[in-house]
Amino acid sequence: MFIRIVKLSFQEDKVVEFLEYFETIKSRIRYFPGCEFLELYKDKNQSNVFFTYSYWNDVQNLENYKNSETFREIWPFVKTLFKDKPEAWSVDKIATLN
Repeated sequence: MFIRIVKLSFQEDKVVEFLEYFETIKSRIRYFPGCEFLELYKDKNQSNVFFTYSYWNDVQNLENYKNSETFREIWPFVKTLFKDKPEAWSVDKIATLN
């Protein structure tokens, strides 16, 4: 399992539109085969910067999602809302502290 973190910077006047759209598609992403967890975060200092944080069983599951009809429907629309190019990281969890 690995974690995928994606930084999304939106045009200021498109933030509400993104949040409304995310509400309609979040379950489709979360319950895509191989996705075990999904959260959306907002930067505390920049109201137009968000991060998705998701757990994937393996790289092939993420690739399947990126090549899916679901992604081909979601991504082109979301891209129209961006201010800056998104950034993405695939990371392995090293430690969890309680």
